[in-house]
Amino acid sequence: MSTFPYFPHTEEDVRRMLEKVGVGDLTSLYGDVPAEFLRTQPYDLPSAKSEEEVLSIFEDLGKKNVPLKVFVGQGSYDHYTPSVIPYLTQRSEFLTAYTPYQAEISQGTLRYIFEYQSMICSLTGMDVSNASMYDGPTAAAEAMMMGLACTRKKTRVLLSRTLLPHVTAVVENYARFHGVAIGYVECEDGVSSIQSMKDELAVGDVAAVILPSVNRFGIIEDLEGFADAIHEAKALAVQYCDPSALAVLRSPAEWGMDVAVGDGQPLGIPLSWGGPYVGFMACRKDYVRKLPGRIVGQTTDKEGRRCFVLTLQAREQHIRREKATSNICSNESLMALWVTIYLSVMGPEGMRKVNTLSYGGAHCLKDKLLCTGLFEEAFPGKPFLKEFTLLSKVPSETLQKALLEGGFFAALPLGIKVGDKEMVSFTVTERRTGEEIDSLVEVIKNVKP
Repeated sequence: MSTFPYFPHTEEDVRRMLEKVGVGDLTSLYGDVPAEFLRTQPYDLPSAKSEEEVLSIFEDLGKKNVPLKVFVGQGSYDHYTPSVIPYLTQRSEFLTAYTPYQAEISQGTLRYIFEYQSMICSLTGMDVSNASMYDGPTAAAEAMMMGLACTRKKTRVLLSRTLLPHVTAVVENYARFHGVAIGYVECEDGVSSIQSMKDELAVGDVAAVILPSVNRFGIIEDLEGFADAIHEAKALAVQYCDPSALAVLRSPAEWGMDVAVGDGQPLGIPLSWGGPYVGFMACRKDYVRKLPGRIVGQTTDKEGRRCFVLTLQAREQHIRREKATSNICSNESLMALWVTIYLSVMGPEGMRKVNTLSYGGAHCLKDKLLCTGLFEEAFPGKPFLKEFTLLSKVPSETLQKALLEGGFFAALPLGIKVGDKEMVSFTVTERRTGEEIDSLVEVIKNVKP
């Protein structure tokens, strides 16, 4: 028997496997690896510990994380997570589920994927959704590649300067290694300039244009006429969205968009220091064959009962894998389940309430910050929902230091200066209370300019 009873292979098993592949021992398996890359010293590992000791170590590590009251967004938002979600998603049949290739034993997984797709389509107004993507920025990059695939020989994609910076950075990175030329729709008074976009479209060779719904400054963009101009240039119109905000804002379909992408994190997924998140991607039915990932469809079995199957899938491991458009991991399905439960629990009324509370809190905080005399309007009169940008008369480093000491994560610098003032961003979700808003303002009032 093996020295370690919880290892599945006995010494005899290992001997027979090595004999089968024609090597004498386990070390020989690494014979092709240069010696300088092989570790010859013993690992610096602690001695074996009991379960209680291991738990204690991790509890001590966890105490090093200082919990802050989050007043920052920029694509990741501290929304409420109903307790039923982690309870259900940690059930073993969901937590350990693999890609549902065999419909006859995967009806539960296939159904929640179908429901997820249906809900994303309801939010975006699109005809079809995949399930799902790694995160929002990579979903935007996939939309860029989809635009190129749909328009064949075109090689340029336009990005709005008002997109979230990390979304732009990921798309640019994908473009660099796929030979895609990136152009930009310039920012005018805090929003995408339609004239700048038309000038770029006139240059020609544009496959897609990616525009935000709510932009990096928190402003709700008015995209009237953008899609028409894009379609006249035979390009795809793509909108990057906050799906939570879509519960109360005009949908991508209503703006005339062809593709909607974004990050599902605002739909109840905790911030979790950056992940795991889940990207969503939906499109008009005209482009369904170019949609990466997989799509679950509804049908009936031979007895006429409702059931679900993988209708389309573009996995790299299938037949004609050289034509695959994306690699979608199974664990993203788990996060899609998280989003599905959230939307089911909240419902349309709950989603509206989330946005109403966030809106009220954000506008209240903005007014109180302006009253301190330490800030000025960055974009007067521009509509916003839960996130806004102000010009700070105090250096952002000074602001953040005081706020961190007061237990707040707020006043995120955007790296943009107007004269001697710096743009900083604030966000208020339904989780932030009036008392927390007042406490934050009191901390700022005591900051010396």
